[in-house]
Amino acid sequence: MLTLQRLSGGQLNQYIRELARLRIEVFRDWPYLYDGDIDYELTYLQTYIQSPDSVVVLAFDRDKVVGASTGIPLKYETDEVKQPFIDAGYDIESVFYCGESVLVSSCRGQGAGVAFFEHRETHAQEVGGFDYSCFCGIQRPDDHPRRPADYIPLDNFWLKRGYEKHPELNTTFNWKELDESNESPKPMTFWMKKL
Repeated sequence: MLTLQRLSGGQLNQYIRELARLRIEVFRDWPYLYDGDIDYELTYLQTYIQSPDSVVVLAFDRDKVVGASTGIPLKYETDEVKQPFIDAGYDIESVFYCGESVLVSSCRGQGAGVAFFEHRETHAQEVGGFDYSCFCGIQRPDDHPRRPADYIPLDNFWLKRGYEKHPELNTTFNWKELDESNESPKPMTFWMKKL
């Protein structure tokens, strides 16, 4: 039985190495194929410790962190996350960005994915001032050589949470993929929901 805990700011310091390890482990799998780096991860996660009104929801199996889900006001995100919304005429002050949700495979199917969205949306509503919640997902071709034969995209899961895909809101993120010698741009598309 998983338990979830919502944390912000300095409360996260004690879990930062576990979070970094978890991101590297989970994002190594399809569809991200991320060849992770612990130093990058520790720097990246500082954003959630230092930014006002950010949140990280942790999933525990007893006392072990097995999942995490992040959220932050869009205005504190990087330019590649903010720019599509600015270009489309959104007030970025009114958008809450749900970063990633990572969960070890052995703990999936127990309701953590739904709870991650609920906790982040509740946090955004408690902070106040947000009209929208959003996140983005990678766009991979159906014929990608590393795509598992039994892979089921998460689109229906996201639709059930009330999110709608917005192909006009897209960007690229750079990371080093398995089998790559350097980082390369990956296409990302945003999904949105009215809060």
